[in-house]
Amino acid sequence: MKAKIWLSSPHMSGNEQHFINDAFSSNWIAPLGPNVNGFEKDLQEYLKEDTYVAALSSGTAAIHMALILLDVGPGDEVICQSKTFSASANPIVYRGATPVFVDSEKDTWNMCPEQLERAIKDRIDKSNKPKAIIAVHLYGMPYKVDEIHSIAQNYDIPVIEDSAEALGSSFHDRKCGTFGDFGILSFNGNKIITTSGGGALTTKSEALKNKAVFLSTQAKEDAPEYLHKTIGYNYRMSNVVAGIGRGQMMVLDDYVEKRRSNYKFYRNELNGLDQIVFVDEPEGFFSNRWLSCILTESFEMREDLRQLLTEENIECRPLWKPMHQQPVFKDAPHYLNGVSDDLFEKGLCLPSGSNLTDNEFDRILNCFKTYFVQC
Repeated sequence: MKAKIWLSSPHMSGNEQHFINDAFSSNWIAPLGPNVNGFEKDLQEYLKEDTYVAALSSGTAAIHMALILLDVGPGDEVICQSKTFSASANPIVYRGATPVFVDSEKDTWNMCPEQLERAIKDRIDKSNKPKAIIAVHLYGMPYKVDEIHSIAQNYDIPVIEDSAEALGSSFHDRKCGTFGDFGILSFNGNKIITTSGGGALTTKSEALKNKAVFLSTQAKEDAPEYLHKTIGYNYRMSNVVAGIGRGQMMVLDDYVEKRRSNYKFYRNELNGLDQIVFVDEPEGFFSNRWLSCILTESFEMREDLRQLLTEENIECRPLWKPMHQQPVFKDAPHYLNGVSDDLFEKGLCLPSGSNLTDNEFDRILNCFKTYFVQC
């Protein structure tokens, strides 16, 4: 069997081992320590905008923590982009709240401002004003920041900016992860940089960052005994995996450049095929191109290509299945325009790792050539 080509595999730089060795030699193995502090500082310096960062165990934990800090609870509703991974929506249910799903627009594939305002007005008419909005930078493409945040401000609803896929992306030269009342990052193994597993919460308030750290370390009070006055969580990042993150931060910009190069390769090589469409960057938008994605002419074409690539041991996946299509969320309110359904039906994610080789690109491209010659 041919060697596996992964969709988005971890890519170690060699810098990580130094920080990991420091953790072991100093015996800082616990979920606190110099690497955690250093990783948070590295992220803060990268994001700028007076951003404070709390390093946590996952991006999902970061969304959960943001909802806690916004006092979301049973009976509340939270608007969430429907076109996303389930981790964007699951923490809403953790809090006993109800997700309200909003469809996408065609320019960026992210939350549609028109559907967002429609949803807000309707929920208010039903006497349940949304407690928060979770907007996602899908596949690294920034959402329409000005429009989404203007609507949120008009109705005084805080925004949780899901930047799990968008570290290194920017909107008018300002980094994604710095626009929302809270932002979240992910360092899962398939992300643009990884800590094996991990995430982060971003905020403009040092007090809120400190509260997030307190709650994520089991809410232990400053007392000689183990004293707890509120419910806490085991969500803090460990000093070992934070060391991986410190090494990865040293090559983040290089990995962004490589991912964008991947996209340009696919765009150039498949440009002559009228049946294949790419999503462009609107003016002022800068995508890290975490995953290079295409739209095909039909569900049948998407499936034919996916199966052909899979048979060649090349990992590829349909675009995220919208949350309003997921059985677990079948009863959730939703405001749709058909865009995310169409994207799911026709869209395909191609291998996009920063460690892809020329030979691997040739294998991927040959599958397209084979398919379209047959057509």
